[in-house]
Parts: sequence; C-alpha cells; structure tokens
Amino acid sequence: MRFLLLCLCLLLTACSPSLAQVRQFLPLNIEFLGAIQLPSLEFAGTRVGGLSGLTYDRTTGRFYALSDDRSQQAPARFYTLRLDPPESGQELPSGIAIEAVTLLKDAQGQPFPPGSLDPEDIALTPRHTVMISSEGDINQGIAPWIGEFDLTTGQAVSNVRIPARFLPATPIRDPDPPHGIRNNLGFEALAVQWTGLSDQDPFRLFTAPESYLSQDQRRTTEDLQERIRLLHYVINPIGDPVLVSENLYLLEPPLPGTVAHGLSAIATLDTEGYFLSLERSLGLSGYTTKLFQIVAGNATDTSRIATLGGELTTVQPLQKQLLLDFTTLGIPLDNLEGMTLGPQLADGSQMLVVVSDDNFREEQVTQCLFFRLTKTQPFSP
Repeated sequence: MRFLLLCLCLLLTACSPSLAQVRQFLPLNIEFLGAIQLPSLEFAGTRVGGLSGLTYDRTTGRFYALSDDRSQQAPARFYTLRLDPPESGQELPSGIAIEAVTLLKDAQGQPFPPGSLDPEDIALTPRHTVMISSEGDINQGIAPWIGEFDLTTGQAVSNVRIPARFLPATPIRDPDPPHGIRNNLGFEALAVQWTGLSDQDPFRLFTAPESYLSQDQRRTTEDLQERIRLLHYVINPIGDPVLVSENLYLLEPPLPGTVAHGLSAIATLDTEGYFLSLERSLGLSGYTTKLFQIVAGNATDTSRIATLGGELTTVQPLQKQLLLDFTTLGIPLDNLEGMTLGPQLADGSQMLVVVSDDNFREEQVTQCLFFRLTKTQPFSP
C-alpha cells in the first residue's frame, strides 16, 4: 500500500506540467474594494485578537481565522467568521460577524498548556480538517510543528513530519554549527491546494518559515535578499505526507530603518504552480506590506543543498512579480499577517481578504482588507 501511495504521489507530480514547466506569470489585476475594522470584543469567554491566519470554506461561505494566542489569554483557538452581505450596489461586505470559536486540543483531547505553542497560520483541507502551523518557542526548547485538526472538535488528528534541517540544533541555546528555524521566525505561511474532485483525493500542502534558517544566513553584503525555503508536500488519504520538493523564496530587500521583515502568508491560486505571497515589514514609520505573484515552474529543488548562505549561481529561485505595494492604498496599515482567497464576485472575479494581527495591544487594530482579483485575459500555460 505504501508503495502504491508513493507511486500515486510521483504520478501526481509528473502529471502537473504547471509545477515543472510554467515560466510566465498569470495576467492578474488587483483592485482594492475597501477595509473593515473589527472592534475589540470578547466572544464565548475569549478575547478576539491576534488573528494571524485566515482560510475560506467555499462550501459554507465561512472564513476561519486563527488566533496566535499561545494559550495565555485563553486556550489556543480559531474563529468562524461570516461576512455580512454588502449594501445595495456595493461589493465590500457591510460587516464581519463571529459565529463560533473552536478550541485546539492535542491528540489526547486536552487543551494546549500556556506557552506550549505559537499558532500562526491555518488552511482548510478537502477532508474537512484544517492544517495549522506553530512557530514553537526555540528559546524554551519547543520545536515548531505543522498539525492537522478536526474542523468541528479542534482535536489534533495527525502531524506533518518536518525535515531535520528546519529543526533547531541541540543544545538549543548554543548550537554548533547553528541550523534550523530561528526563534519567532518559524512556519508563518501555510496554504493548501485542492487537486482532486473528492475529499479522499490527495491534496498539496505548502509552507515556509517567516525568515531564513540559521544555516542559510547571507554571507555577502551585496545581496540583501534573505533566503527562505518553501516546502511542498502531497497529503494522501492513507499514509504519511510525502515531501515532494523544496524551493528557494527570496525576500525583497528591506527598506532602511526596518526592524522586522519577513514572509507572513501565502495563498495558492487555482492554476497549479501559482501562488500569492505577502511580505510584511515593520520600520520606524510603521508597517508596510507587499503582495506578489509567485511561479513555481523551473525552480531548483533545494532539499539536498546544505546551506543557501553563499553564492546562488546554480540555484533558480521561485519567480516573483509585484502585484501591489499596500502603501499606495492611502490608508494606515497594521500588522497584516493572514491572507486567503474568498468567494467569487458577481463579475466572475475572486475576492482576496487580508487580515491583521493586533498583537492584543490597545494601540493596534484588527484590520480586514478586501480586494478583487481578476485575470485580465485568458491564460494557457
């Protein structure tokens, strides 16, 4: 059975020319529809905030928003959100309503102890579960992880094996040589791509840390683009997830005065091999965010490369194209971290929703930005 599943994974990859051959970008246009601010509130005994991950259920029309609370304000959780219908003649939702909260539980059905996880992103799967990533707490010896949770009960049902190169060396506080994810810079971005028609068909999982692994730190000062490894799994109905490939994602060079800069979210497009990525920065003047289209075709598999810190002359990274610099929207920006494609709009375009993490701070807000994503012309790879 395991051999048959492996063959299926190889066939699935081989039969996807868009993943292996595509070199051009999709003709996309993005239009800002508006923003809604979620007021500070409590729901079912939990403080609503820290929304760092977002995913959309096209079968119910609901969104699921993950809080990055480390089980300190309340148990680790995600919320079910409903967009209220837009006003007549408008496309921007008139409001956001919270319908439910689902508490996360471990495999034994117990809540996660305070400080034992740092949930960052969420993605809905075809089999009515959600994949959730945790950055862990490297300074406390808590490793990052990716787990699958029941959508209804919130209980963990499986884990995704993380390659050893992503895990911190031991001893945690003085690894020699240093390698793995750095503290608070773990699996910030997570996305699922549905590739079948049935909930029992295999699907793809993509994930990446917020910044470079310790062993991939740049050794040159001329190149200011940090190097991130993006993982690509195939999840099967039976057996363990299979790691198909790993590719290099290059962050844009940070602006002068930047104090934090990283990859905060990814989303898969309907055309295989295409993604959206969200890069978020914090500088002396506040937050800035950029949205990119990503093409996977022709990118080098970096899974056997021990370090990406040196020259990259033999490595082809994922291709990037800037779609939107959010500073051009003319509105104050908060800590934008979650992103998902939402419902189809009346003209056949698709809604894109981006949400901010208020860090549970009074001076910050939960901000939801809405966009129209349109293909400007037919596309054939």
